[in-house]
Amino acid sequence: MQLKNLPLLEVIVAVLSLFTHTSAAEVHVRAKKGDTAVLTCSLPALDEGSSAPQHVIEWVRQGYDIPILIQFGVHDPRVHPNYDGRVSLIRGTSLQMRGLLLEDESWYECRILPLDKTTDETSSNGSWTLLSVTAPPVFTETSPPGVEVFVGRSVTLKCAAQGNPRPTITWSKDGRPINPQSKVKIMNGSVSFHAVSRETSGQYQCHASNTEGNVTHLTKLKVIGPPVIVIPPTDTVLNMSQDAKLKCQAEADPPNMTYVWQRQGEDIYHIESLKSRVKVIVDGTLLISRLTPEDSGNYTCMPSNGLHVSPSASATLTVQHPAQVMKMPSLAFLPTGMRGVIACPIRAEPPLSHVDWIKDDKPLDLGMYPGWTLTSEGSIIIVTANDDAGGVYTCTPYNSFGTMGQSEPTTIILQDPPSFKVSPRKEYRQDAGGLLVIPCQMDGNPAPKVSWKKVGTASRSLFTVAANGSLILRPLSKDHQGEWECSSTDRVATVSVRTTVLVLGTSPHAVSSVSVIPGINQANVSWVAGFDGGYAQKFTVWYKQVSAERKEEKQEWLSFSDLSTENSLLVTNLLPATEYQFSVMAQNKIGTGPFSEITTITTLDSLPVVVKLVPPINLSINKSSEGILLWWSVPQSHSPHIDSFVVQSRLEGGEWINLKENISPVESQIFLPGLCKDCKYELRLLSQRGDQLSMPSPSISVSTIGMNMYPASSRLLDFPDQLMAGVMGGVGLLCLALILTLAIVCFIFHKRNRRRRQNVKGKETTL
Repeated sequence: MQLKNLPLLEVIVAVLSLFTHTSAAEVHVRAKKGDTAVLTCSLPALDEGSSAPQHVIEWVRQGYDIPILIQFGVHDPRVHPNYDGRVSLIRGTSLQMRGLLLEDESWYECRILPLDKTTDETSSNGSWTLLSVTAPPVFTETSPPGVEVFVGRSVTLKCAAQGNPRPTITWSKDGRPINPQSKVKIMNGSVSFHAVSRETSGQYQCHASNTEGNVTHLTKLKVIGPPVIVIPPTDTVLNMSQDAKLKCQAEADPPNMTYVWQRQGEDIYHIESLKSRVKVIVDGTLLISRLTPEDSGNYTCMPSNGLHVSPSASATLTVQHPAQVMKMPSLAFLPTGMRGVIACPIRAEPPLSHVDWIKDDKPLDLGMYPGWTLTSEGSIIIVTANDDAGGVYTCTPYNSFGTMGQSEPTTIILQDPPSFKVSPRKEYRQDAGGLLVIPCQMDGNPAPKVSWKKVGTASRSLFTVAANGSLILRPLSKDHQGEWECSSTDRVATVSVRTTVLVLGTSPHAVSSVSVIPGINQANVSWVAGFDGGYAQKFTVWYKQVSAERKEEKQEWLSFSDLSTENSLLVTNLLPATEYQFSVMAQNKIGTGPFSEITTITTLDSLPVVVKLVPPINLSINKSSEGILLWWSVPQSHSPHIDSFVVQSRLEGGEWINLKENISPVESQIFLPGLCKDCKYELRLLSQRGDQLSMPSPSISVSTIGMNMYPASSRLLDFPDQLMAGVMGGVGLLCLALILTLAIVCFIFHKRNRRRRQNVKGKETTL
């Protein structure tokens, strides 16, 4: 049996038949839905001459418990309810099926049984017949002809069809095939959109087809939402008195849009200077007639159709005009003896080129007034205002378009600024818990008002100000410590003075500016100490490891065992290439201060450490030794990671210095000449890769006490090569200077002697 081109149902039935009907011949009948099919019976026809047929004829369907048709002799056939009125026998045993349905597709068999059980005749079964019912596609589910969805939401257009063979469903939009994308999926014949946009709108066609025919269904998808600006306004530069046109076009569904325009955030119809000269036409374009300098600014277009938040687009309108003076005050005051400014408020586009000033009806010559300068904005800066500053001033600004005229005159009047009658001291030290009164009084009648503030904080709950201007801190607490400022303001100037309050008898204040320089297994932590509260303070460094693998777990802070009385501490025994957090806490005999801010660093990756440093040989035997021989060993697995070696030395109790650098990584020994007599040294070796140094090797001690050493003209173990080179260079320069000095002295004496001899000869000639 050929299964290649059969529908799925036929294939399944055919496979089943291989197990149930392998011995019988098979017949395949094809017919279209709604047509008539005849299933012939392969059994021989009954004897036509028998007076009364004595057989039962059955037609059975695979999977049915009872026959779909059964004929008892000459009696009317009995028909299965699903086939009532649609099946009958023709030509004695063949089955005729009318009005075929897709559900009729199955396997059928005819059977003939003897009606009289007394006869020896046995029942006989015919071959199985496969009935295939074909049908063109018919839609079983479709979306409505019109679908509306809000922008940004998801939607699914459904399309399901029935037919035999099974129909193939394809989708197209506006005549073009739809390709599945990240936001468009086609599954089980339906097309789904994750988040629709304006571009999703259109006419969608579902096409179902098979070998028997095809059908199509159209759905118009309409995406509704707020407007989308398709033509935004653009920056525009125009001259004064011209007309401006700022375009703004939007699209929306529903399309009933209105346009609102704003300048600098204010509706244009609410701006007095604009509302009589502006018009918004139906397509959103803004028209402004007879531009003035005040029209310059940022204009924003906001279309709306009543759905949610409206979009907006902005552009800058620049109105070019001659330089113009804004309103000048008729009176202006300058503080006597202080810095003063005489401003010319200007509006200019293109930008200002220069400003001419007139003082007391005469052009102002700044060169006549020391300490007077003119800024690029046209303002006069007076370093120290005195009687010269008083007078009547006018200014005239210019740009490349010219000027719009001179300003109104302004009269400058000098006035004494506030002055301190009683000033606070620079610093106050007092024990906590008591009362601290800091005076601050101003001269004047009436006396100018005094205000106080703690520098760096806006809180006023820490203090009160007395009627005479004094600052009252009661009870004095740790929070009062810091810098305080007393100030007074009048119409010409603001003057202020600062004082520092140090509260004694408290725990230390927090340290600041914590800095951490990481090493491989260590970190150098430094900080700026806060006020000690009046007692000596010590510092504790706290740290914790930050594990990327256990970030969700709570990790405890550890304190380094050493305390520091300085402003730095070396924290050791850390892991290489590991992230750590550090914080510093101060303490004195009163208690502990707050933690500093947390600083996070990552230690450096590890380098191979020198494994063995062998002590020098023959040092104790050769009493006249000129130096020592140092040698070491490194595992072969570590050698490729080393760029060089560094030898460090220090005198007893001193600091480590680099004695020899850039030692080749292939070397395993080095001779160090030039020992200092009766000294004790420590030597150690480090490996280096790039700018990184490994942990030092165990140090060894070297002593020259009691040894008969050569005079150490260059103490190599005391001074590095650079220092020795500097010393030798200095000595050489000193010698050269001495030689030059002697040469100059000799030359001077030679000239004097020569002049003296010439004088003597002249006298002898005269005589």
